[in-house]
Amino acid sequence: MTLLALGINHKTAPVALRERVTFSPETLDKALESLLAQPMVQGGVVLSTCNRTELYLSVEEQDNLQEALIRWLCNYHGLNEEDLRKSLYWHQDNDAVSHLMRVASGLDSLVLGEPQILGQVKKAFADSSRGHLNVSELERMFQKSFSVAKRVRTETDIGASAVSVAFAACTLARQIFESLSSVTVLLVGAGETIELVARHLREHHVRKMVIANRTRERAQALAEEVGRRGDSPQRYRRTAERGRHHYQLHRQPAADHRQRHGGACA
Repeated sequence: MTLLALGINHKTAPVALRERVTFSPETLDKALESLLAQPMVQGGVVLSTCNRTELYLSVEEQDNLQEALIRWLCNYHGLNEEDLRKSLYWHQDNDAVSHLMRVASGLDSLVLGEPQILGQVKKAFADSSRGHLNVSELERMFQKSFSVAKRVRTETDIGASAVSVAFAACTLARQIFESLSSVTVLLVGAGETIELVARHLREHHVRKMVIANRTRERAQALAEEVGRRGDSPQRYRRTAERGRHHYQLHRQPAADHRQRHGGACA
């Protein structure tokens, strides 16, 4: 039996690909059932956040194992195998355990040492434990990673000034503007990080927030949660033009940038 960790993250894949590989909470159980239906998979945990999607698996060794798992992931999400293969990383046995320990400790995060990831890993483990874990080796792998993450935080200074991406963005905004109470903020997207940004901004009494998302329903739902207004992408420019500063979002420059950089976001 072999332990595997495979996935993509903010270092290997652009946002557009990460969004397509995401497993939503509503579909997670079905995804795990589909994954465990693969003959070589004995147990699995799916970690899916804004910055990474990873599968932690206990598998039976077989020929073309990597190909079979890549094929499953591509078929499930409707992806081109070559597009995914370029961004996918693959760790086995001790390397898989070490990778999970780095992830849980915040050493592999966009913001080094950010505390949010440990809770996300614990939630992924708990969600998968509802009938999908199946293998004691996988459980020991996660429990040991939780223990290591705790030691890293208590015995080093990694968490002394660590913040989430959302908190860092709000802190920067407060450094730029004398007071957020006179500022209108346009938030593009409605995912987990944007939700945290919105909550931080609300705590600092920002004058107005406009949340724009590809699906207006999700933007509206988040806006209602934080007591603000949801919007559609077509209104980006109009909203930006009301501001006092000159930076605006334009479709063509963004498209040109993505074409030049293979979909990467600056």
